[in-house]
Amino acid sequence: MTGSPPSLRVSELAYAYPDGTQALFGVDLAIGKGERVALLGPNGAGKTTLVMHLNGILTAGHGSVEVAGLPVRKDTLAEIRRRVGLVFQDPDDQLFMPTVREDVAFGPANLGVRGPELELRVREALDQVGLPDVIDRPPHHLSFGQRRRVAVATVLAMRPEILVLDEPSSNLDPASRRELAEVLRSLDVTVLMVTHDLPYALELCERSLILSGGVIAADGPTRDLLADGDLLAAHRLELPYGFVVHQRPY
Repeated sequence: MTGSPPSLRVSELAYAYPDGTQALFGVDLAIGKGERVALLGPNGAGKTTLVMHLNGILTAGHGSVEVAGLPVRKDTLAEIRRRVGLVFQDPDDQLFMPTVREDVAFGPANLGVRGPELELRVREALDQVGLPDVIDRPPHHLSFGQRRRVAVATVLAMRPEILVLDEPSSNLDPASRRELAEVLRSLDVTVLMVTHDLPYALELCERSLILSGGVIAADGPTRDLLADGDLLAAHRLELPYGFVVHQRPY
């Protein structure tokens, strides 16, 4: 969109852990408003380190991160953490209240949202993930797939700029995987999906980034990247047995 900053801009981001291990060597990327982008890469590539910079859990050693034009700094952290919604791999790390209603209300309530507005946020978020009827149930009584969608709702209730999902399809049965995909396709929000599940990336994200060795090694249409066997092999990425991706004809 002309004149509108990207949902996420990362410039020359480098980071070394206190023990001296260099995890990121200069990451540059931009994700436009409303895009769904997959972040791919082998274990140890720096994906988790990168994600932890997006909402200020880690502070850049060099370079910068901006969310909708707002730089990630100590004095902006409260707003950044509202704008960047992280959905963890294990929903049980995110759900800790006695009822689904309380879990989904927790974030906006901490921002000072109260009364009818808070109830609206909760119901709106549960509608978005297709689970309005579980509002008064204890989270631990839900299926794993339902808990993952409720975890997404806890973030949507904050009305974020960008939704960051860590391995969203892991441990889901086929029906739950499809239900989550339908939810993600329906959302009017920017999505960054960190995943090893290459078919899920192809299904949901037109564009993918390959992070390897602490840098962006490839950035392009998901179908084109996954059709390049040499590229995948070079970065320890593999499609499931029998799964073939054909490059889009031009």
